[in-house]
Amino acid sequence: MKTNDIRISLPASKSMSNRWLMINHLTGGHFRVNKVSTSGDTRLLRRLLTQLEEGNSNVYYCNNAGSVARFLMPLLAITPGHHVLTGDERLCQRPMAPLIDSLRQMGLRVECTGEEGFLPLNIQGGVPTKRTVGVDPLLSSQFVSALLLIAPRMPEGISLTMTQRPTSRPYIEMTCDALRQAGIEVRRSSNGRTYYVSHFAGRPKAATINIERDWSSASYFYTMALLRPDLRIRLLGLQLDSCQGDAATDRFFRLLGVQSTEVRSPYRAAGRSITVQGGGEVSRLVHFNCLDCPDLVPTFAVAAAAAGVKATLKGVSNIALKESDRMEAIRAELERMGGRVTNSGEELTIHPAHLNPTQPVRTYGDHRIAMAFAPLRLRFPELQIEAPEVVDKSFPEFWEQFQLVLDNKV
Repeated sequence: MKTNDIRISLPASKSMSNRWLMINHLTGGHFRVNKVSTSGDTRLLRRLLTQLEEGNSNVYYCNNAGSVARFLMPLLAITPGHHVLTGDERLCQRPMAPLIDSLRQMGLRVECTGEEGFLPLNIQGGVPTKRTVGVDPLLSSQFVSALLLIAPRMPEGISLTMTQRPTSRPYIEMTCDALRQAGIEVRRSSNGRTYYVSHFAGRPKAATINIERDWSSASYFYTMALLRPDLRIRLLGLQLDSCQGDAATDRFFRLLGVQSTEVRSPYRAAGRSITVQGGGEVSRLVHFNCLDCPDLVPTFAVAAAAAGVKATLKGVSNIALKESDRMEAIRAELERMGGRVTNSGEELTIHPAHLNPTQPVRTYGDHRIAMAFAPLRLRFPELQIEAPEVVDKSFPEFWEQFQLVLDNKV
């Protein structure tokens, strides 16, 4: 059945792809993983895992990919040999102390060659002396996921206790779901703080894994739907009942009058999709907790500013530690175009203001800043985005898909 929907092809989930690349490596390649992300981060992780398998270099350069560095660190620590883990200047400024401390608790040898708690690292791979470990997940849930992912190769698995409430807990549960799907036992304590993950016994539960489409990438098209309520955008392959934390996109944009409708194709191979359309009732005062979806904060902030609403975004303290200082980037770029932003450290508040961008948007080397501000071109066609190539990190095809919306003159 033909429709007038603008059909958008989203990339596969980078988060799910990276977890399955790790699981497949750690379990000896038992699984066929379909529809793997084409993002720069996933391509980098695949290349470094191949490098580890082939042993042609002991220096693992992670660019500015925090998840890649965090996932590789425990893996290198339990892989015999001497390894160097490093990255670009920004990555070497991002805190890694909680994960380093946890590996040392397990009796593994990890040395900071510069400032303590940061990359670069010298790692002497060996056998853990302890399977019970604590980790502080406040700065990143990836510290937890990185440790859970090495459990299949540990003779007795791992018992991991979180010492504080985690950021982005849905992504820890995504890791657990993937491990279970691989036939690895995962249990959680009654208080939700401790995870018990077993050793991989070589009995895969599923042979073929299909990666979901990426909700983080979908969020930018929700802003486009907000700005062009005359259009209906179909996000191919996306599903509402997702384990991805960034599926919170749907809940936030409902407050701005953007409705999501899941549609199923009569042809099984086509699967599910979501159509989004703006034009509904807009809340003038928005409160939203972003603790479980911090990567969406730039999208939400720009969308709120464009909608002219007052929006208070909570649980945002760790976004200053991402690929850029996103707290400062959001404030600086919105204020340069006439917006008003206040920041308490724990909350970011966007105030109603008249936007009038006259200068290019600076992206700070950050893919999410570039894509969050890009939809404003629907309202301000002359707006330029500096260094547009930064989107390759998570969504290489973003500009081509965005152009499909720009070109629609309905």
